[in-house]
Amino acid sequence: MKRAAFFSSLVRRNNFHHGVRQLSNLGGPKVAVVGAGPAGFYAAQIIAKNQPDSVIDIYERLPVPFGLVRFGVAPDHQDVKKCITTFTKTAELPNVNFIGNTALGRDISLEDLRRCYDSVLLTYGAEEDRELGVPGEHLKNVTAARNIVSMYNGLPGYQDQELNLDTETAVVVGMGNVAIDVARMLLTPIDTLRKFDTTECWLERRRHSRVKRVVLVGRRGPLNVSFTIKELREMTKLEGTRPIFHKQQYIPIKDMVATMERPKKRLMELLVKTALGPVDPKTAAGWAEAQNEWELKLLRSPVEFLAGSDGKSVHQIKLAVNVQKGDSVEQTDETEVIETGLVLRSIGYKSIQAEQGLPFDPKRGVVPNTDGRVESGLYAAGWLGTGPRGVIIDTMNTAFKVGGKIVEDLSSIKDSKKPGLSGMPELKHRTNWEDWLKIDKAETVAGELNGRPREKMTSLQQMLDTITK
Repeated sequence: MKRAAFFSSLVRRNNFHHGVRQLSNLGGPKVAVVGAGPAGFYAAQIIAKNQPDSVIDIYERLPVPFGLVRFGVAPDHQDVKKCITTFTKTAELPNVNFIGNTALGRDISLEDLRRCYDSVLLTYGAEEDRELGVPGEHLKNVTAARNIVSMYNGLPGYQDQELNLDTETAVVVGMGNVAIDVARMLLTPIDTLRKFDTTECWLERRRHSRVKRVVLVGRRGPLNVSFTIKELREMTKLEGTRPIFHKQQYIPIKDMVATMERPKKRLMELLVKTALGPVDPKTAAGWAEAQNEWELKLLRSPVEFLAGSDGKSVHQIKLAVNVQKGDSVEQTDETEVIETGLVLRSIGYKSIQAEQGLPFDPKRGVVPNTDGRVESGLYAAGWLGTGPRGVIIDTMNTAFKVGGKIVEDLSSIKDSKKPGLSGMPELKHRTNWEDWLKIDKAETVAGELNGRPREKMTSLQQMLDTITK
């Protein structure tokens, strides 16, 4: 169906029932949540539970919900995605509405939201990656790990990006879970990836990949890695892949592990055991026969990316050797060079200022707030409020707290005069929860045919066409 025809049918449908449940006349407070990711849903859950007379409208720039859970969590981590069941229960509450394909700064403004709602919660996440700021960083095939994550998870707009896996060695700069995820997705056998909702685009790239070695580079030492034990354990057990650790970095911390508190103690125990042994004979035999490898190269900092013979594509990365003294790290004059045709930055994300006038700290990449409160009636949660940190359970805990503060601040409102969605500008292109259910059904049916959880739609037009069938 042509895009114009889609929008015409969508307008007719929304004019019929306003695209939402008929609760805008409730006398309770009106709450707008901007961002349908974990932070938005967890906060909405708390508000709906503790303020049952409220109307909560969740705005999302994409036609589909779930944000980071859908587009950030690795395909082989289906257990992490089980929180979608909880989000669905919240979305299907009678006083909660999903309003998709509606972006702050494009379709709606903060001024509109503040005029129409008693409380506005901003949770639209972190869309940009941080850069290293070293020479050669803008060579071809030096890119953000986020771009690969978006490709294998099906975020619209990332399927056709330029990416060359015609190299034996890939380097990932970073020591967090995203860095580990990307390394695993580069080395996991294709037949294994095929069992999950990995995009066909990524599987096709992997079919032509020559990557057999992934080097993870970290500025600090073993005590400062940011990944969690689950991700490390998966890498030590990855089929056909052996770990390469530099033993001398783990000998000094071996005797310190016993005094650490969980969960850091468990993580350090696994690091030390992997580096120094002993490992069980079966694991050792598997590592000896492995064709692929991944290496933890700690106490190293990228100082330059060097081009190959074409003068355009990365061919080498130069690393400075660091020395750690207590909590500080000093960069020495000693350097190392790794030959590589692919470098991925995984040093953190930052949020953007969705529109001029929105309170924003460009240096930190967050909306300034105190425990979630930005100013009267305006709140921030998730990575937009805290910066990118932790795993989904951390986002849940902070979102619960911010949701509680919103409930606390709304407790005095008995008869809201705010119009909610009915007072907003006409949103001709918006989608609703019923539209998402159509997309969800089409994806899961397509997935079942191939023995997979779902076959993700990777273009906006494909989603929109499915809605109007």
